[in-house]
Amino acid sequence: MEFGVSDELLGTFVPIIVYWLYSGLYVVVGSFDKLQNYRLHPRQDEDKKNLVSKLDVVKGVLLQQFIQAIVAILLFSVTGSDASASANKQSSLSSLARQFITAMLVMDTWQYFMHRYMHHNKFLYRHIHSLHHRLVVPYAFGALYNHPIEGLLNDTIGGALSFLLSGMSPRASIFFFSFATIKTVDDHCGLWLPGNLFQFFFRNNTAYHDVHHQLYGSKYNFAQPFFVMWDRILGTYMPYSLEKRAGGGFEARPIKDHKEN
Repeated sequence: MEFGVSDELLGTFVPIIVYWLYSGLYVVVGSFDKLQNYRLHPRQDEDKKNLVSKLDVVKGVLLQQFIQAIVAILLFSVTGSDASASANKQSSLSSLARQFITAMLVMDTWQYFMHRYMHHNKFLYRHIHSLHHRLVVPYAFGALYNHPIEGLLNDTIGGALSFLLSGMSPRASIFFFSFATIKTVDDHCGLWLPGNLFQFFFRNNTAYHDVHHQLYGSKYNFAQPFFVMWDRILGTYMPYSLEKRAGGGFEARPIKDHKEN
Protein backbone atom coordinates (compact mmCIF):
# COMPACT_ATOMS: atom_id res chain seq x y z
CA MET A 1 0.00 0.00 0.00
CA GLU A 2 1.38 3.40 -0.98
CA PHE A 3 1.16 5.84 1.89
CA GLY A 4 1.55 9.28 0.36
CA VAL A 5 -1.22 11.85 0.43
CA SER A 6 -3.68 9.01 0.29
CA ASP A 7 -7.20 8.38 1.53
CA GLU A 8 -5.64 6.47 4.41
CA LEU A 9 -3.49 9.43 5.40
CA LEU A 10 -6.42 11.81 5.11
CA GLY A 11 -8.63 9.43 7.09
CA THR A 12 -6.04 9.48 9.86
CA PHE A 13 -5.38 13.19 10.16
CA VAL A 14 -8.36 15.11 8.74
CA PRO A 15 -10.61 14.28 11.75
CA ILE A 16 -7.87 15.55 14.08
CA ILE A 17 -7.59 18.82 12.13
CA VAL A 18 -11.39 19.11 12.07
CA TYR A 19 -11.45 18.68 15.86
CA TRP A 20 -9.24 21.69 16.48
CA LEU A 21 -10.81 23.86 13.78
CA TYR A 22 -14.37 23.22 14.94
CA SER A 23 -13.60 23.51 18.64
CA GLY A 24 -11.59 26.64 17.91
CA LEU A 25 -14.63 28.11 16.19
CA TYR A 26 -16.61 27.54 19.39
CA VAL A 27 -13.89 29.19 21.46
CA VAL A 28 -14.20 32.30 19.28
CA VAL A 29 -18.01 32.24 19.22
CA GLY A 30 -18.22 31.62 22.96
CA SER A 31 -16.15 34.73 23.66
CA PHE A 32 -18.73 37.08 22.15
CA ASP A 33 -20.62 38.93 24.86
CA LYS A 34 -23.83 38.88 22.82
CA LEU A 35 -23.85 35.08 22.90
CA GLN A 36 -23.58 34.69 26.66
CA ASN A 37 -27.36 34.33 26.76
CA TYR A 38 -27.01 31.01 24.92
CA ARG A 39 -24.57 29.39 27.33
CA LEU A 40 -25.55 26.43 29.53
CA HIS A 41 -23.11 27.64 32.21
CA PRO A 42 -21.62 31.07 32.90
CA ARG A 43 -18.29 31.42 31.12
CA GLN A 44 -16.36 31.97 34.37
CA ASP A 45 -17.52 28.56 35.62
CA GLU A 46 -15.18 26.90 33.11
CA ASP A 47 -12.33 27.97 35.38
CA LYS A 48 -14.18 27.99 38.72
CA LYS A 49 -15.89 24.60 38.69
CA ASN A 50 -13.66 22.48 36.48
CA LEU A 51 -10.98 20.45 38.21
CA VAL A 52 -8.40 20.54 35.43
CA SER A 53 -6.66 23.42 33.66
CA LYS A 54 -7.26 24.12 30.00
CA LEU A 55 -3.57 23.56 29.27
CA ASP A 56 -3.76 20.06 30.75
CA VAL A 57 -6.91 19.42 28.71
CA VAL A 58 -5.07 20.35 25.50
CA LYS A 59 -2.17 18.06 26.43
CA GLY A 60 -4.56 15.20 27.22
CA VAL A 61 -6.44 15.56 23.94
CA LEU A 62 -3.20 15.68 21.92
CA LEU A 63 -2.01 12.49 23.62
CA GLN A 64 -5.26 10.73 22.79
CA GLN A 65 -5.10 11.91 19.19
CA PHE A 66 -1.50 10.68 18.90
CA ILE A 67 -2.59 7.19 20.01
CA GLN A 68 -5.64 7.40 17.75
CA ALA A 69 -3.43 8.24 14.75
CA ILE A 70 -1.10 5.29 15.40
CA VAL A 71 -4.04 2.87 15.62
CA ALA A 72 -5.61 4.34 12.46
CA ILE A 73 -2.37 3.94 10.50
CA LEU A 74 -2.05 0.33 11.65
CA LEU A 75 -5.69 -0.38 10.82
CA PHE A 76 -5.41 1.12 7.34
CA SER A 77 -2.15 -0.76 6.75
CA VAL A 78 -3.88 -4.07 7.48
CA THR A 79 -7.14 -3.39 5.63
CA GLY A 80 -5.97 -0.91 3.00
CA SER A 81 -5.68 -3.23 0.00
CA ASP A 82 -9.07 -4.85 0.54
CA ALA A 83 -10.75 -1.51 1.24
CA SER A 84 -9.25 0.10 -1.87
CA ALA A 85 -10.33 -2.81 -4.06
CA SER A 86 -13.93 -2.58 -2.89
CA ALA A 87 -14.19 1.21 -2.84
CA ASN A 88 -15.49 1.50 -6.39
CA LYS A 89 -18.10 -1.18 -5.80
CA GLN A 90 -19.57 0.65 -2.82
CA SER A 91 -19.57 4.25 -3.95
CA SER A 92 -23.31 4.73 -4.52
CA LEU A 93 -25.21 7.06 -2.23
CA SER A 94 -27.36 4.20 -0.94
CA SER A 95 -24.26 2.16 -0.05
CA LEU A 96 -22.64 5.13 1.68
CA ALA A 97 -25.84 5.85 3.62
CA ARG A 98 -26.03 2.22 4.75
CA GLN A 99 -22.38 2.27 5.82
CA PHE A 100 -22.80 5.53 7.73
CA ILE A 101 -25.91 4.32 9.57
CA THR A 102 -24.24 0.99 10.39
CA ALA A 103 -21.13 2.78 11.65
CA MET A 104 -23.23 5.15 13.77
CA LEU A 105 -25.12 2.26 15.37
CA VAL A 106 -21.93 0.28 16.02
CA MET A 107 -20.20 3.29 17.56
CA ASP A 108 -23.19 4.16 19.72
CA THR A 109 -23.57 0.59 20.95
CA TRP A 110 -19.89 0.15 21.81
CA GLN A 111 -19.57 3.52 23.51
CA TYR A 112 -22.81 3.22 25.50
CA PHE A 113 -21.89 -0.08 27.14
CA MET A 114 -18.23 0.85 27.65
CA HIS A 115 -19.17 4.27 29.03
CA ARG A 116 -21.80 2.83 31.36
CA TYR A 117 -19.46 0.12 32.61
CA MET A 118 -16.82 2.73 33.44
CA HIS A 119 -19.35 4.50 35.63
CA HIS A 120 -20.52 1.39 37.47
CA ASN A 121 -17.09 -0.17 38.01
CA LYS A 122 -15.71 1.84 40.93
CA PHE A 123 -12.07 1.11 40.10
CA LEU A 124 -12.42 2.15 36.44
CA TYR A 125 -14.35 5.26 37.36
CA ARG A 126 -11.95 6.39 40.05
CA HIS A 127 -8.74 5.77 38.12
CA ILE A 128 -9.81 6.26 34.50
CA HIS A 129 -13.20 7.76 33.62
CA SER A 130 -13.25 10.35 36.41
CA LEU A 131 -10.65 12.33 34.42
CA HIS A 132 -13.29 13.23 31.84
CA HIS A 133 -15.69 14.28 34.61
CA ARG A 134 -13.19 16.79 35.91
CA LEU A 135 -14.94 18.91 33.30
CA VAL A 136 -18.08 19.67 35.27
CA VAL A 137 -18.66 22.51 32.82
CA PRO A 138 -17.91 20.99 29.40
CA TYR A 139 -16.40 23.04 26.60
CA ALA A 140 -15.69 22.23 22.98
CA PHE A 141 -11.99 21.34 22.92
CA GLY A 142 -12.41 19.21 26.04
CA ALA A 143 -14.61 16.72 24.18
CA LEU A 144 -11.81 14.16 23.88
CA TYR A 145 -10.18 14.85 27.23
CA ASN A 146 -9.97 11.35 28.70
CA HIS A 147 -7.53 9.01 30.35
CA PRO A 148 -5.41 7.47 27.53
CA ILE A 149 -6.76 4.00 28.38
CA GLU A 150 -10.34 5.24 28.06
CA GLY A 151 -9.49 6.99 24.81
CA LEU A 152 -8.12 3.72 23.46
CA LEU A 153 -10.92 1.45 24.73
CA ASN A 154 -13.87 3.73 24.16
CA ASP A 155 -13.17 6.07 21.27
CA THR A 156 -10.37 4.45 19.26
CA ILE A 157 -11.57 0.84 19.40
CA GLY A 158 -15.16 2.01 18.94
CA GLY A 159 -14.09 3.86 15.82
CA ALA A 160 -12.14 0.88 14.50
CA LEU A 161 -15.15 -1.41 14.97
CA SER A 162 -17.38 1.11 13.20
CA PHE A 163 -15.00 1.19 10.25
CA LEU A 164 -14.60 -2.58 10.02
CA LEU A 165 -18.21 -3.65 10.56
CA SER A 166 -19.69 -1.02 8.26
CA GLY A 167 -17.39 -2.02 5.41
CA MET A 168 -16.65 1.59 4.48
CA SER A 169 -13.65 2.54 2.40
CA PRO A 170 -10.80 4.75 3.68
CA ARG A 171 -12.24 7.58 1.57
CA ALA A 172 -15.67 7.22 3.16
CA SER A 173 -14.04 7.10 6.59
CA ILE A 174 -12.64 10.61 6.08
CA PHE A 175 -16.18 11.97 5.98
CA PHE A 176 -17.66 9.68 8.62
CA PHE A 177 -15.02 10.29 11.27
CA SER A 178 -14.95 14.02 10.53
CA PHE A 179 -18.72 14.05 11.03
CA ALA A 180 -18.45 12.02 14.25
CA THR A 181 -15.73 14.40 15.48
CA ILE A 182 -17.86 17.47 14.80
CA LYS A 183 -20.81 15.84 16.57
CA THR A 184 -18.71 14.98 19.63
CA VAL A 185 -17.29 18.49 19.86
CA ASP A 186 -20.78 19.95 19.48
CA ASP A 187 -22.07 17.78 22.33
CA HIS A 188 -19.50 19.37 24.65
CA CYS A 189 -19.68 22.95 23.38
CA GLY A 190 -21.85 24.26 26.23
CA LEU A 191 -23.82 26.55 23.92
CA TRP A 192 -27.49 26.23 22.96
CA LEU A 193 -27.40 28.22 19.73
CA PRO A 194 -30.48 28.87 17.59
CA GLY A 195 -30.26 27.17 14.22
CA ASN A 196 -27.82 24.48 15.36
CA LEU A 197 -28.83 21.49 13.20
CA PHE A 198 -27.32 18.95 15.59
CA GLN A 199 -29.60 20.19 18.35
CA PHE A 200 -32.57 20.12 15.99
CA PHE A 201 -32.07 16.62 14.52
CA PHE A 202 -30.49 14.78 17.47
CA ARG A 203 -31.98 14.24 20.92
CA ASN A 204 -28.40 13.45 21.96
CA ASN A 205 -27.01 16.97 21.97
CA THR A 206 -25.09 19.45 24.11
CA ALA A 207 -27.88 19.85 26.70
CA TYR A 208 -28.47 16.09 26.88
CA HIS A 209 -24.80 15.43 27.52
CA ASP A 210 -24.48 18.38 29.91
CA VAL A 211 -27.01 16.62 32.17
CA HIS A 212 -24.65 13.63 32.32
CA HIS A 213 -21.75 15.84 33.42
CA GLN A 214 -23.68 17.07 36.46
CA LEU A 215 -23.73 15.13 39.73
CA TYR A 216 -27.47 14.39 39.52
CA GLY A 217 -27.10 12.97 36.01
CA SER A 218 -23.92 10.91 36.36
CA LYS A 219 -25.85 7.61 36.22
CA TYR A 220 -27.98 8.72 33.27
CA ASN A 221 -27.61 9.79 29.64
CA PHE A 222 -24.64 7.57 28.86
CA ALA A 223 -25.42 7.48 25.13
CA GLN A 224 -22.92 9.05 22.76
CA PRO A 225 -22.39 10.45 20.24
CA PHE A 226 -25.49 10.08 18.03
CA PHE A 227 -28.67 8.45 19.34
CA VAL A 228 -30.39 7.94 22.70
CA MET A 229 -31.84 4.49 21.98
CA TRP A 230 -29.79 2.54 24.54
CA ASP A 231 -30.60 5.01 27.31
CA ARG A 232 -34.30 4.65 26.52
CA ILE A 233 -34.23 0.85 26.17
CA LEU A 234 -32.21 0.24 29.35
CA GLY A 235 -33.77 2.87 31.61
CA THR A 236 -30.89 5.34 31.86
CA TYR A 237 -32.63 8.14 29.98
CA MET A 238 -33.08 11.34 32.01
CA PRO A 239 -35.41 13.86 30.40
CA TYR A 240 -34.73 17.52 31.08
CA SER A 241 -36.13 20.94 30.46
CA LEU A 242 -34.18 23.96 29.26
CA GLU A 243 -34.95 26.95 31.44
CA LYS A 244 -33.70 30.51 31.43
CA ARG A 245 -31.09 31.10 34.08
CA ALA A 246 -31.04 34.21 36.25
CA GLY A 247 -28.24 36.37 34.91
CA GLY A 248 -28.57 35.06 31.37
CA GLY A 249 -28.22 31.82 29.49
CA PHE A 250 -29.95 28.47 29.84
CA GLU A 251 -29.87 25.64 32.33
CA ALA A 252 -30.69 22.00 31.59
CA ARG A 253 -32.76 20.85 34.55
CA PRO A 254 -33.88 17.26 35.04
CA ILE A 255 -37.57 16.54 35.28
CA LYS A 256 -38.17 15.87 38.98
CA ASP A 257 -39.75 12.43 38.58
CA HIS A 258 -36.52 11.15 37.02
CA LYS A 259 -34.03 12.89 39.31
CA GLU A 260 -31.93 10.45 41.28
CA ASN A 261 -32.63 10.49 45.01
